[in-house]
Amino acid sequence: MITTNDLRRGTVIEAEGVLYQVVEFQHVKPGKGPAFVRTKLREIHTGKVLDRTWRAGEKVKDVRLERRVFDLLYRTEDGFVLMDPDSFEQVVLDSSVVGDAEKYLVDNTRLDVLFNGSEPIIVEPPTFVELAIVTTDPGMKGDTASGGSKPATLETGLVIQVPLFVREGDKVRIDSRTDTYIERVKS
Repeated sequence: MITTNDLRRGTVIEAEGVLYQVVEFQHVKPGKGPAFVRTKLREIHTGKVLDRTWRAGEKVKDVRLERRVFDLLYRTEDGFVLMDPDSFEQVVLDSSVVGDAEKYLVDNTRLDVLFNGSEPIIVEPPTFVELAIVTTDPGMKGDTASGGSKPATLETGLVIQVPLFVREGDKVRIDSRTDTYIERVKS
């Protein structure tokens, strides 16, 4: 058991028999009255997000998860085929388990899978991923790195803002936590 004062982004807790991951949290100490913790929780199995307020110091049940590293081999219609790099054991994960991480995954990506016992519940993509640009507007001659941005569609379907000098076919490094462009990758 932990207290609500110990909640952090990414912490997995159990409330009313349901697993939730903390998306956002805020400790509030009003001028009048007791302190409280305002949280935004994502239900692990359905992805539904809800707001919940807790009394400061209230006990909640934390869930201990096992982190294992896997390599993504390929996608299927049903989900994703992963391989444990140590034992070469293959695991098929449903698309609902992968969730939003799907936007960053291409074949041969190394990723973390969090297990609750033997059940995979959360897939964490790498913090920085390199993806190719499939479509974007052409840049004009003289565009610079600080001259503005334009939308670009990546090979996974994710749309991000990139500098004007970036062209179709370029590989870019993006931050998967914020969906932001970091740099163009030289071939």
